[in-house]
Amino acid sequence: MIIRKRPHGAMLFFTVRGSVLPHIAWELVTVTALAVLVTLTHGFIFEWKVTLTPVPFSLIGLALAIFLGFRNNAAYDRYWEARKLWAELVFRSRTLARQVLTLLHDQPPLRPDNRDDPRVRLVLRTIAFASALRHQLRDSDARADLQALLGAEEAQACVSARFGTDWLLRRMGEDVGNFLRARQLDAPLAADVDQSLTALAAVAAGCERIRNTPMPFPYVLLLHRTASLYCFLLPFGLVDAVGVMTPFVVAIVAYTFFGLDALGDEIEEPFGLANNHLPLDALCRDIEVNLLEALGVQDLPPLLVPVNGRLT
Repeated sequence: MIIRKRPHGAMLFFTVRGSVLPHIAWELVTVTALAVLVTLTHGFIFEWKVTLTPVPFSLIGLALAIFLGFRNNAAYDRYWEARKLWAELVFRSRTLARQVLTLLHDQPPLRPDNRDDPRVRLVLRTIAFASALRHQLRDSDARADLQALLGAEEAQACVSARFGTDWLLRRMGEDVGNFLRARQLDAPLAADVDQSLTALAAVAAGCERIRNTPMPFPYVLLLHRTASLYCFLLPFGLVDAVGVMTPFVVAIVAYTFFGLDALGDEIEEPFGLANNHLPLDALCRDIEVNLLEALGVQDLPPLLVPVNGRLT
């Protein structure tokens, strides 16, 4: 995620980091070069004059802008829903840690380094849940992160499971069941704790739904083709009307349409490592710091901050 102050004045035209310009540079250069060539030849291909007026481009451009807007709204809905799911994960993780650490009966003094204490183990598994979900969504290896929280044996079992997040929830559910059977947790309160676990499962399922359900390919392909054909034919429709300004006008229109198309492609899959994807590393670190602090750990890891305006 790009986190920086909004540029003003001339900086608006020279800011590249965080822009979609690097993703569409080749298409933009190609279209502009074609517009220059069409301007120099006055719209002739060999001895055939390509006769196009601005009228069809006005009609097609209006429809294309509307469809691009709908597509980008759908992509942003996916992005925003993903962000809400991770906000829910932060909230539920804090709630679960508070419930486990404050509602149990007849517990010895809490020692954060005692991993045999089921309270410590459950809180660490909650941290591991967020980390496992992040790696699952990014198709990366969670082993190193999980070993630091769970130990080598349990981390291996979690990584070997088809869904590591579900494996962790089952282990956490067993801990809650043990508390209930040992009468260390009242039944109504155990139901509340189980509801927190259910909410974590719902977060994971929601993220998996977004991750595994891409935008319909024919819809995306139609917009790609239409935007490309529109921008490549546009110089022929403008050269007789605007003359030498044709490349400039075509470059602006192409930047807008190609840029909207590229932005929709980027944010429709919000869990990756691109500039405008969600900062899952930072969110996991927030959860880790919150829960370790609740355990009483003194040497807390630092919160992640943007590096060169980019937060992962």
